[in-house]
Amino acid sequence: QVQLVESGGGLVQAGGSLRLSCAASGRTFSSYTMGWFRQAPGKEREFVVAISYSGASTLYANSVKGRFTISRDNVRNTVSLQMNSLKPEDTAVYYCAADVHTNWGQGSRRINEYDYWGQGTQVTVSS
Repeated sequence: QVQLVESGGGLVQAGGSLRLSCAASGRTFSSYTMGWFRQAPGKEREFVVAISYSGASTLYANSVKGRFTISRDNVRNTVSLQMNSLKPEDTAVYYCAADVHTNWGQGSRRINEYDYWGQGTQVTVSS
């Protein structure tokens, strides 16, 4: 069983920045692909970014490329999402997710690739 706890959400003005963190339990965190997804009101959950188990590879949604940066610390069992140049359309609940089967590739953009999810953290960007 893996537990994921997100933190760092909040309210920010357009153009501002936020940093989300996700703390994971589990002794084999360094073998997990980690992802961030988001869900806006009335919309489906969508892929934001993923990072491979080593941290050497990343995937970004086109909508956040160049503005968001994912990183991980395999000693502290954390994954972070630095969000810059935030836009009102980034407003959503952001979820951290873990794929514990050491899969990596374009499939890491898919919701059903992930085995465990955090409870989510709200990000609100005002215009």
